[in-house]
Amino acid sequence: MAVAILSTSLAVTPNGRWFRMRRPSGHREQQHDVHGMRLALEEAQAALVAGEVPVGAVLMKHGELIARGRNRMKGLADPRRHAEVDCIDEAQDRGWRGANAFENCTLYVTVEPCAMCCGAIVLARIPRVVFGAWDEKAGMAGSLHDLLRHPRLNHKAEVIAGVLAEECGELISGFFEERRARP
Repeated sequence: MAVAILSTSLAVTPNGRWFRMRRPSGHREQQHDVHGMRLALEEAQAALVAGEVPVGAVLMKHGELIARGRNRMKGLADPRRHAEVDCIDEAQDRGWRGANAFENCTLYVTVEPCAMCCGAIVLARIPRVVFGAWDEKAGMAGSLHDLLRHPRLNHKAEVIAGVLAEECGELISGFFEERRARP
């Protein structure tokens, strides 16, 4: 699940696709990324306990928690209730609204965002996205396509991939292995 870094700006996804990626510039930034991802993993664990696909997300600004989200598709019987959307909705419910509401914010998510979530991230103009595990089947931040940095869109996010990738990957793959093993 880990990404192979080939230079400071090029990387390869697990399925062999090349893409440009910015790496954290300093040790402090890396510490914030690990801390944010640990909080997102807590949300993923809560989703797992609730019987949901274990994906979690948190939105932070300068290391301060703004909102949390987790998959709630099954519990709310709504296929749109992905962790990223849940997190953005919670932030807006707390008053984070407007064109530049998420300026200087980072969205941490345990699994590479899908097309719907990337669309929500672009429309919310979130400038930075950090994710843990790659999603070779539905990931749209480098695996299948790269909607977060698509040249024709009016907003592009900085993307950091592979933060706590092993932990995030084990959680999601363990969930699906257990699900496939059920009679």
